[in-house]
Amino acid sequence: MTSSWEELLPTTRRALLHRIAVAQSEGRTPSFVGAVLRDGRLVWTGARTCVDGHAPDADTQYRIGSITKTFTAVLVIRLRDEGLLDLSDPLEKHLPGTGVGEVTIAQLLGHSAGLSAESPAPWWERTPGTLRPELADVLGDKARMHPPGRRHHYSNPGYTLLGSLVEAVRGVPWEQALRTEILDPLGLARTSAQPQAPHAGGWAVHPWADVMLPEPVEDLGLMAPAGQLWSTAADLCRFAWFLAEGDERVLSAASVREMRTPSVPAEAGDWNSGYGLGMQIVRNEERTLVGHAGSLPGFLAGLWTSVDDGVAAVALTNVTSGPLASTVAADLVRIVADAEPRMPAPWRPLPDVDQDLLALTGPWYWATYAYGLRLVGDRGLELEPLRGDGLRSRFVAGPEGEWTGLDGYFAGETLTVVRREDGAVSHLDLGSFVFTREPYEQGDAVPGGVDEDGWRGL
Repeated sequence: MTSSWEELLPTTRRALLHRIAVAQSEGRTPSFVGAVLRDGRLVWTGARTCVDGHAPDADTQYRIGSITKTFTAVLVIRLRDEGLLDLSDPLEKHLPGTGVGEVTIAQLLGHSAGLSAESPAPWWERTPGTLRPELADVLGDKARMHPPGRRHHYSNPGYTLLGSLVEAVRGVPWEQALRTEILDPLGLARTSAQPQAPHAGGWAVHPWADVMLPEPVEDLGLMAPAGQLWSTAADLCRFAWFLAEGDERVLSAASVREMRTPSVPAEAGDWNSGYGLGMQIVRNEERTLVGHAGSLPGFLAGLWTSVDDGVAAVALTNVTSGPLASTVAADLVRIVADAEPRMPAPWRPLPDVDQDLLALTGPWYWATYAYGLRLVGDRGLELEPLRGDGLRSRFVAGPEGEWTGLDGYFAGETLTVVRREDGAVSHLDLGSFVFTREPYEQGDAVPGGVDEDGWRGL
């Protein structure tokens, strides 16, 4: 028996709309839009507004602020994947003359380059980009705040440098690279550097009175790669799914998984959040969310994906300060994932069985620690402790009869099968760890040897 996952339950839809309604009402925001995507399909959109008889929808543009940084990061990772740069390269190698060229591209992507959080005054988010025509105007005289690579320190100028890096390596403007390499392939026709109707206007709401003031809309110039973009709830949901699954036209699944991996340690006392390569990572009620928050005067935005649940959500609002859209987006993910948990895929046997691989499965021992080796699809292997805590990893088959660790302690390490002269399996070698069929088996390749008297009692 199968069931359709195209529609949410009425109770779930009402809970989502209620969350949006509370955010718009209690946050005193002119409008609020939310959208939810599940397993690649847009399954819900909703909106609330202060204007009777008129409400924005999932096709209405809002400014998304720092979610722009994730788009910029994708452009940089594409350059890496094409072999045009390495993330360990110093910036100076590709963009000389900045004055901070010793920082690496990876440090800029993960906000660990130690650069200042903001550009020099006046406040860049509310003034024309023409006031900062050169990178020196963006960085100022005190660009360095911390030693590179030592701590996470969010830096808007750092992403300005990454945008200029894209232009230097590609030889085209950042906006053009964005359109041809990300927006067009993913079908994000309603995402743009400049507002396109229908779009919301940005407002400031007085903190002590129910009155509003329009916010100016500025072109950020060189700072555009840090926060320029406008987008819609529908477009951002599609982008969120790309960040979960990848798309070979833009980035592989392996590359977006790398972007979702923490790049530097979390700040002391803030163990529930981190930063990858252009993506924020948070723990929300035992659930890991990846995405980004955004803000510019007049707008707040949030995009989160729970990869394990297959659920993504976007929240957009047009107010300078009010309900954190990132918090609301996280709540939308939680509402759907908790109310309608993802159905596991049906178990199916492997299409074919390699008998030599099948013979490797079962218990193995590292010293006296018991492990189980399991055969999975595509000649992959899984190693896990049979009791208690221990080291565990998944492995993907390589071209030379070896396996490479995908995650856990053995990520990147090589697992090989060592055979005796007669072809029989002697042991498994995993990054110098020796796994034998019996614990400390006599005559086996146990590092340090085995006492010749063998096992004994008191």
